[in-house]
Amino acid sequence: MDLSISSPFRGAFPAPTSTFILNPKSRCSHSLNFFKHRNSYSKNPLFSRQKIPIRAQVSDPAVDDGFVIDDVPHLTDFLPDLPSYPNPLQNSQAYAIVKQTFVRPEDVVAQKIVVQKDSSRGEHFRRAGPCEKVYFKSEEVRACIVTCGGLCPGINTVIREIVCGLNYMYGVDDILGIQGGYRGFYSKNTLILTPKVVNDIHKRGGTFLLTSRGGHDTQKIVDNIQDRGINQVYIIGGDGTQRGASRIYEEVEKRGLKVAVAGIPKTIDNDIAVIDKSFGFDTAVEEAQRAINAAHVEVESVENGIGIVKLMGRYSGFIAMFATLASRDVDCCLIPESPFYLEGKGGLFEFIEERLKENGHIVIVVAEGAGQEYLAQSMQGIDEKDASGNRLLLDVGLWLTQNIKDHFTKERKMAINMKYIDPTYMIRAIPSNASDNIYCTLLAQSAVHGAMAGYTGFTVGPVNSRHAYIPISHVTETQNTVKLTDRMWARLLASTNQPSFLNCDESTGGKVCKDTIDLINNMKITSI
Repeated sequence: MDLSISSPFRGAFPAPTSTFILNPKSRCSHSLNFFKHRNSYSKNPLFSRQKIPIRAQVSDPAVDDGFVIDDVPHLTDFLPDLPSYPNPLQNSQAYAIVKQTFVRPEDVVAQKIVVQKDSSRGEHFRRAGPCEKVYFKSEEVRACIVTCGGLCPGINTVIREIVCGLNYMYGVDDILGIQGGYRGFYSKNTLILTPKVVNDIHKRGGTFLLTSRGGHDTQKIVDNIQDRGINQVYIIGGDGTQRGASRIYEEVEKRGLKVAVAGIPKTIDNDIAVIDKSFGFDTAVEEAQRAINAAHVEVESVENGIGIVKLMGRYSGFIAMFATLASRDVDCCLIPESPFYLEGKGGLFEFIEERLKENGHIVIVVAEGAGQEYLAQSMQGIDEKDASGNRLLLDVGLWLTQNIKDHFTKERKMAINMKYIDPTYMIRAIPSNASDNIYCTLLAQSAVHGAMAGYTGFTVGPVNSRHAYIPISHVTETQNTVKLTDRMWARLLASTNQPSFLNCDESTGGKVCKDTIDLINNMKITSI
């Protein structure tokens, strides 16, 4: 059987012609292993996990289009004799009319979709979805689900759809809910989860299974997994939780256990790397509109009204940025990635005064992590962390409110009306909206398909609008942050007409000086 992977730009750009002759018996889970470990197919000898040679024919060996795939681990990597079984979905009534029930072995998802004529095709991930072969018999599966870290809209939807997906699609009846986060593996009771038990939990905020921060003890957790006979683990949580999931997978592999570990990335701040966005983010932005609208009504109804709305965003300002773009009532948005200053020409105080003279009111949105360096200087800084290792932040909203009030009443001798709104926990505690409910369903079903197909040590999410299986290390090695040099931030500045708080060089048409751009590009936003 000949399978060709050809350039999507065939005919438009010159590209190497490559044909891969795969072993006819190669499994869905094995067929792309020759791309593993970031190896380009035109550079290295190609072998499957079973060490079966795969011949590559390249018309011009000197041409390399840079096609790379980061594949995810599979149970057969350390259990090579593991038997496979036909996927029960081939007899599913739900999939009976589907033209292509199973994901093809050669299907991959490109991380970079905008390329130039001579640029490399870049990194790719395995496409998520049902595979023709599975490595678990339905009656032998004992799955568990755990939620860790902070709350986020949509957690209950993910729990529900994992349970329903396992039961309805694969006939799995033995599903456990681990209560209270990671420590629940060894200190809490478990719940028996059925479609009936989780039927309406998606209508509630929070997590049906309870959650906690910290408590990760790899040895104790894997001991409990082994003692209970669990062979599929679904872990819902942010980057710290996913790092814990990676350690669980490594210990499972070390012990040679037939246990699939699947991660579902969760963070309301949308700071998970690689994936398009995290679930709950759309709901958070939508709910933030209510607080912004309230602030706008308040300040519009008084003379010299100044409204400040503090939104979540510890290290990434996505909620603040998107809420500002969606609202159109916001005059200024302050985020952790963009330094700002209060006094002097081009500062925040000057901008506020101009808007008050022009409109009679102003609405400012500030992310909770913005301006922390100024707070540390003017207030007694603390260096405490929560159980997840996140630094405890000072309240930038109250600090900004007080500084603005002091400046205009004491220095400028202006009468102002301050309104401060902090909807932080209201936003993250609500149920997910329609968009996030659909997204959570796709995430959960993709995770179930991946675990049943024998993949492990992976997380799942959309990459350029196509769901993919991603090595956990990819989503934990860095945080997704707003790039001030990208167009989205420029769109916000154009929408609000706020200052950029950056030094511009008038001799180059107002462009930001190179030193400032280099500083921004090299900026590292960490949790330390």
